[in-house]
Amino acid sequence: MNLADGLAGRSSTRGRPRSEAVERSIIEGVMQLLEEGVPLADISIERVARTAGVGKATIYRRWPGKEELFVDVMLVMEPADPELSGTSMRDDLVVLLEALRRRGLANRSSAFLHNVQAQVKSSPKLWAAYHATVIEPRRLLGAELLRRGQRNGEVRPDIDATMLYDLFLGPMLLRVVLRPEGDLPEGLAELIVDTLLEGLRPVAP
Repeated sequence: MNLADGLAGRSSTRGRPRSEAVERSIIEGVMQLLEEGVPLADISIERVARTAGVGKATIYRRWPGKEELFVDVMLVMEPADPELSGTSMRDDLVVLLEALRRRGLANRSSAFLHNVQAQVKSSPKLWAAYHATVIEPRRLLGAELLRRGQRNGEVRPDIDATMLYDLFLGPMLLRVVLRPEGDLPEGLAELIVDTLLEGLRPVAP
């Protein structure tokens, strides 16, 4: 996601108009510090204010603390969520897993992204906020997609949809997160989805 799109998306959820230029300079200030190798733990609101050329009060009017600011920085750095056609459960599942595969490749090829992700995970409060803001909504989207498939008779209706999505997500997450040396070849998303769907289709009476 580029910075302008990220700020536009966030502004639509806020109660009153904000100066997009000011928010851009603040978020760019955090990213500049990260790119210079400053650890997240050492980035204070005061330091961000100096880097962005704004007052601390300007930042606090937009974010109650640095954890909330860091979550918005992470949102801006995240690629945009893929668009789902809604016409095929199978194809939409492939799109979701392919997006995860591409994020995994990006993190492997960018020492900067990898470093930031590692620092976020080392902060329980920041990781919890990132999980609630970024990860959980995507998981709920995948579960709702499978509920649609259950209603349409495409997958077994006797398994919890959230667990079903974990079954699809698990193989890709294993390679992206737990096995950074594992292959992430093109076609992996299709292979995972088609293999699992073969075993999850309802059994004909």
